[in-house]
Amino acid sequence: MRTHKIMSQPIKIALVGVGMFGGDVHARTYADLQRFGIGGQLARIGLDAWTRDLAPLHFELTAIAARTEKSAVKAATQFHDSTGHRPLIFHGDEPWLELLDAVPDLDILAVATPDHLHTQPILAALARGVHVITEKPMCLSIHEADTIIELAAQKKCIVAVDMHKRYDPDHLRIRHDIQHRIGTPLYGSAYLEEPLEVSASTFKWVESSDPFSYVGPHWTDLIWHYYRSKPVALTAVGQKRRLIRDNIDAYDAVQVRVDYANGMSIHFHNNWITPSDFEGPVNQGHEIVGTDGKVESDQQYRGFRFWNQGGGSRTSNNHFTRDIPRPDGSSAYLGYGVDSLTACVAAICRVARFNDSPSDVATIYPTAADARISTAIIHAAAIVRDLNFKYLNEGKGTPVTARFGDDGITIIDPTRAEQGLEHVFQRIYSLPL
Repeated sequence: MRTHKIMSQPIKIALVGVGMFGGDVHARTYADLQRFGIGGQLARIGLDAWTRDLAPLHFELTAIAARTEKSAVKAATQFHDSTGHRPLIFHGDEPWLELLDAVPDLDILAVATPDHLHTQPILAALARGVHVITEKPMCLSIHEADTIIELAAQKKCIVAVDMHKRYDPDHLRIRHDIQHRIGTPLYGSAYLEEPLEVSASTFKWVESSDPFSYVGPHWTDLIWHYYRSKPVALTAVGQKRRLIRDNIDAYDAVQVRVDYANGMSIHFHNNWITPSDFEGPVNQGHEIVGTDGKVESDQQYRGFRFWNQGGGSRTSNNHFTRDIPRPDGSSAYLGYGVDSLTACVAAICRVARFNDSPSDVATIYPTAADARISTAIIHAAAIVRDLNFKYLNEGKGTPVTARFGDDGITIIDPTRAEQGLEHVFQRIYSLPL
């Protein structure tokens, strides 16, 4: 009887942030969960053995929160139109606080707020024993990452990070097969270039972030996922030329080189100023060279191309998300963008309804401990980037680097010696990664 009662209670989800990603991928994924459950998605991520256990579970998007009432109402209306269910709505500067008060039996808080506003709702949810799914990056500070991980462990809660590039079928093939064919990794590159509209109009918070902090974690996490090798050093530089023309004081582009404990060196290149008439939604890909071969993955151009009068030549990534028609006229929402969220939800279901521990399911989703590696890189890169940007504009080159070790994270700034200052080595974090 107890099992029946638990299974009959829905897994209650709330979504904070309904912008470009929260209002689309998260909301549509949770709509399908509410209408049809999770069973149909599990085989796509290798969790078909859990189908009998998890298929009876019901899901409910209980609440939606956004900064403005208009955004919250719009998202709730769209969800109602697709499911017949209207979530509660909350809005304001910290709408998650009122939401958590109103829904004391919430199971999952999904966080899709701007990058620099992830930590507060994550900690607020954890403090109440609520599991979390957050967009990348988990946070921008290594100290905040430690606080999140510590509180999650204390509350025995999961903090899952949506790192959907892990679930791209091309990347799964690289991790499971091809990486072993190319020998010891030597060097590589990864790039993701976003359209100008993202930084100039879609996001109002670009001055609080940068293109590497925004999309670089996709690649830093993927490299960690491939090799489980920690960073030992990095250097970074950025440019401000295009957005300044629109009175936006933000980096157009950032380049970061990370050296790893296994000897490989990876260059990460990111921008958010690609012209609107570029043929794809984004330009992205990566390559790794090894002692016995090389692997390339071009995610922008996958062989699907079309053009028409007035529309130019276009490409699209049909693997990320796509609609599959159902007999009832609705559309199933599939793709590796959904797979990532499915893995996070499945892990939480095991803990919330089947008494698994977070450690029992830690291998099936991107954990907060995984995200801590990317956060450490983001944190150090931001400091190094700003110093090198300053010195480059002063004609002093780009001499600043960061070191990762058992003693923490150290910023190395040789120009301080030239200026007669002490502390060329400045430790910004004192724990090992």
